[in-house]
Amino acid sequence: MKRFYALLLLFFTFLSAQAQILNPVSWKTSVEKKSDTEVVLVFDATIEHEWHMFSQFTPEGGSSPSVFEYKNAKGNFELVGKTKESPYKKVYSDVFEVDEYMFENKAQFRQTVKITNPNLKSISVYVEYQVCKESCIQQDKTFEFKLPQMNVKASEVAVTITSVDSTSSQTAVVTDSTSSSEVKETVATSQEKPVGKKEEKKGLLSIFFFAFLGGFAALLTPCVFPMIPMTVSFFTKQSKNKAQGIRNAIIYGVSIILIYVILGTLVTAIFGADALNALSTNVWFNIIFFVLLVFFAASFLGAFEIMLPNSWANKVDRQADKGGIIGILFMALALAIVSFSCTGPIVGTLLVEAASKGGLAPIVGMLGFSSALALPFMLFAMFPGWLNSLPKSGGWLNTVKVVLGFLELALAFKFLSNADLVLQAHLLERETFLAIWIAVFGALAFYLFGKITLPHDSPLTHISVGRLSLGLLVLSFTIYLIPGLWGAPLKLISGFPPPMTYSESPYGVGNSKGVGNSDSHAGLPDGAHLGPHDIVAFTEYEKGMAYAKSANKPVLLDFTGFACVNCRKMEDYVWSKPEILSILKDKVVLISLYVDDKRELPENEKYTSKETGKEIKTIGNKWSDFQITHYKANAQPYYIILDNEANRLTEPVGYTPDSDEYKAWLESGIAKYKK
Repeated sequence: MKRFYALLLLFFTFLSAQAQILNPVSWKTSVEKKSDTEVVLVFDATIEHEWHMFSQFTPEGGSSPSVFEYKNAKGNFELVGKTKESPYKKVYSDVFEVDEYMFENKAQFRQTVKITNPNLKSISVYVEYQVCKESCIQQDKTFEFKLPQMNVKASEVAVTITSVDSTSSQTAVVTDSTSSSEVKETVATSQEKPVGKKEEKKGLLSIFFFAFLGGFAALLTPCVFPMIPMTVSFFTKQSKNKAQGIRNAIIYGVSIILIYVILGTLVTAIFGADALNALSTNVWFNIIFFVLLVFFAASFLGAFEIMLPNSWANKVDRQADKGGIIGILFMALALAIVSFSCTGPIVGTLLVEAASKGGLAPIVGMLGFSSALALPFMLFAMFPGWLNSLPKSGGWLNTVKVVLGFLELALAFKFLSNADLVLQAHLLERETFLAIWIAVFGALAFYLFGKITLPHDSPLTHISVGRLSLGLLVLSFTIYLIPGLWGAPLKLISGFPPPMTYSESPYGVGNSKGVGNSDSHAGLPDGAHLGPHDIVAFTEYEKGMAYAKSANKPVLLDFTGFACVNCRKMEDYVWSKPEILSILKDKVVLISLYVDDKRELPENEKYTSKETGKEIKTIGNKWSDFQITHYKANAQPYYIILDNEANRLTEPVGYTPDSDEYKAWLESGIAKYKK
């Protein structure tokens, strides 16, 4: 009986160990025939709930992007363009301080291939990707696409569906005689998009809100504000009764909204719902946006005015004189044209920001902007008595315009920073970026205090309490930025400047770990370096184990990754606690094995895994296979406390954000080692 219970316990232990091997993404592949010489390779990924996978275009410095490697292309086939992918979400990572592009629930990738070898039977594609939830997993798959016969009619479509969980494949040939409903059913799985509706809705609401604020700012410019009483007066005089005046005002407001929404729709239609989204990390687009915003800022600051041709306004005015609904529509168009010198830069900036997020963002952005612009015209037309409460036009309107110019100038450098980060040119590092912002907002503070005047400013004998208050707020913000030059995190503007690691002094001025210096390893054991929070760490398992034995300390084996967000969270928020940091520095030997290290192994060290059958080519592959083979786990972070003979002292743990729980786990392992 005891033997039975022992076997039962062993069985459940085995099941528990196997459960550590996670595979949150399942794949289906298919081949669609496009012409006599071209096919489309389709990859459909189904992602488990709460997990997310990263786009090919997710920016550097964050999580690992998906990578597609097409084998044996030379002489056999040519890739037509890049691998396209379904829409992704953009989510800001406060750990890596970059926007990350990710898929949830489903993702699809499509690659058009031109066949140059008529005898080619299949195409092999190696795919590497990262998937995360509370832990992150570096995964890779090799797909074998069996090609359809290439001598069928161009009007025919051949679809090969191959499940990665099966060695067999099925081919369905859809000819002209096949009904359209059958075709749709066959390829339906490749057309589904990631869900993420709640996040998408939240993103669109924030775009609407900021665009609404932009519309309100445009309302307070010298091109628009004086037109409120003029327009309201027109409606009250031309309307036969109050009801007609209210109706006309509503039509006028709706017309303004319609004009700007059509503009947003055109941007979406011309560039595509997600084209600019995918280009948001493109160097040239970011540089163009930078130049565009500097141009808009210069206009607001008074260097010149952006004007549409006067002939446009004259023609529209003539149409507006005709009256009726058509006349009111042209009046709204006249407002858009006449006020363009003030609204144009704001509209342009909003469209750049919204379009870079893709989808319906440009339409939603223009809806928010135009709603703020149209609402006062409608309300004052309905209640003309409110006009008496409006402040008089004057120099304060130009002040609003100049403040917007300074804000546009500051925002412009965010786009230049994006381009610099992609190029890794290090021309606009964190300190340089902050110095520019300090100069811009410092100059804005001096302007608000009346110490700087610009071309269109009225003479200033005194400043109002409102202007003084705004000046003090801007000055306070400027002073807040200054410590950032010496390494302060500046969480208030997190996401705008380059990350802390992209700077002249990553650890703050005067502080350095000595990485890259000739004496960086002075006084450290062989094979060790200074890791997070200056913890002595090893990245080679054998050297770390040897040192632990000589020092008579237990080992903290840390399976981690450079692009593992929860690994960084553990290091930043848990390891940094004084009570835990003292343990990691003094009571254990840390061995950190990076499963996403892309450096290739020497040829004589490459091998095929007995556990997974995969080819082990890189250092990251080696440590990932080591984790799977020895500990039946593939997720990171993954922590194990070992004695000097590599025996486990406690059950391994993964992501443990509770520092008290993590401390108790460490102490229990150390206590067992001492026994």
